[in-house]
Amino acid sequence: MTTPTLMDYDEALARFEPVLGIETHIELGTASKMFCGCATGFGAEPNTQVCPVCLGLPGALPVTNRAAIEGIIKIGLALNCDIVEWCRFARKNYFYPDMPKNFQISQYDEPLCVDGHLDVEVEGETYRIEIERVHMEEDTGKSLHVGGTTGRIHGAEYSLVDYNRAGIPLVEIVTKPIVATGAKAPLVARAYATELRELVRSLGVSDVRMEQGSMRCDVNVSLMPRGATEWGTRSETKNVNSLRSVERAVRSEIERQAGVLADGGRVVQETRHFHEDTGRTTSGRSKEEAQDYRYFPEPDLVPMAPAREWVAEIRASLPELPAARRRRIQREWNLSDLELRDVVNAGAVDLIEATVAHGSDAAAARKWWMNELSRRATEQGVELADLPITPEQVARVQAMITAGELNDKLARKVFEGVVAGEGTPDEVVAARGLKVVSDDGELSAVIDQVIADNADVADKIRAGKVAAAGALVGAVMKATRGQADAGRARELILEKLGAS
Repeated sequence: MTTPTLMDYDEALARFEPVLGIETHIELGTASKMFCGCATGFGAEPNTQVCPVCLGLPGALPVTNRAAIEGIIKIGLALNCDIVEWCRFARKNYFYPDMPKNFQISQYDEPLCVDGHLDVEVEGETYRIEIERVHMEEDTGKSLHVGGTTGRIHGAEYSLVDYNRAGIPLVEIVTKPIVATGAKAPLVARAYATELRELVRSLGVSDVRMEQGSMRCDVNVSLMPRGATEWGTRSETKNVNSLRSVERAVRSEIERQAGVLADGGRVVQETRHFHEDTGRTTSGRSKEEAQDYRYFPEPDLVPMAPAREWVAEIRASLPELPAARRRRIQREWNLSDLELRDVVNAGAVDLIEATVAHGSDAAAARKWWMNELSRRATEQGVELADLPITPEQVARVQAMITAGELNDKLARKVFEGVVAGEGTPDEVVAARGLKVVSDDGELSAVIDQVIADNADVADKIRAGKVAAAGALVGAVMKATRGQADAGRARELILEKLGAS
């Protein structure tokens, strides 16, 4: 098969209008699986968290997990969905080794949550992403293809299956077609996935760790010629597992599909795989239609009719959602739109807020997390939250600065020691001897020597050029390795030279 010529992105957007759709799967963080009592912990030995129900053995019957249903209702409410008064599960029939029953218990034409929306902001413009449905299903097992170079079944020597994940509660969130995004389509897709992840995390129903597969996005893209009214044929890039990859997958498919159409070809409705190393997608398999799954009502589970009182209780229990939280902290911390965006993008909101809760003022907390600590995280190649330092420790360093025990230069050395594993801030200060020298006796001796070594500068100060005192303060700081109280040093210098 000939590889299609990719069209330049700007040219593709000049000729075609992209239409997006995103299906997001989120594993809920319940203690047990969706329809049985098996544990759900990540990273257990293969096939140790299984039972007759999640293995689909004959005669085993499912029982619905109430905590999982509560979790999906929370997500639906947070997405402004209607929670239906009656719904039921269905069997989605297909054969694949990681689905031991040869069907998946899911929801088809009667989902639990419908008609919602989520607003996202991209470069100062708000886009409303309409939500078609939020429904519950069970996750599949995990196939491991051994041998070969791609980690996929093609070229593998053999395959193994771990059924620990089979049956874990899985929420699927399906958008309606996302239109009118133009050249910002990749950014809108990423912003939606980002906002959705933050929203679900705020609810406490999932850790939404994309690198562990607890949040996965299927990205649908189609193109239609400018001025046309009929949408094009879509592709579905499966299991995209990072925010950056969601953006790249959309861009890649726009360039690929535009190239196919420009060459007179036809876009095939299919699933595709995204490759992190190349930033491109490759063909997977033809995409099934709903009828191919032979859906029918699940005979072993009764329909669900969530009591309105229960739904109201869940609504009342919802925490502050990310959008409202951002508006609040922007007001309380006096941030500009740009400053707020930087804090959010750095993943520093929780860290700063926790530091403030431990006694720091917001400006100081933001300064340390967004500058000194962000720099160290970048140097170490880790997320800011993964640095080996806590908000309580950052607040403690700031408390020592406020008390005059440290200055900013010394504080940076304390942070260096804490991140290096040398102990708590107080232990680092004691071990490295980092406290500010503020005792007048100690400072006076140093200042006398600095004045003697810089007689010409001292004469200028005696003559009334007080600004020259800065040079002597700098010399005092150098002599004390940055540990002098600069303000007190300046006062003593002026007193000694009769310029106070």
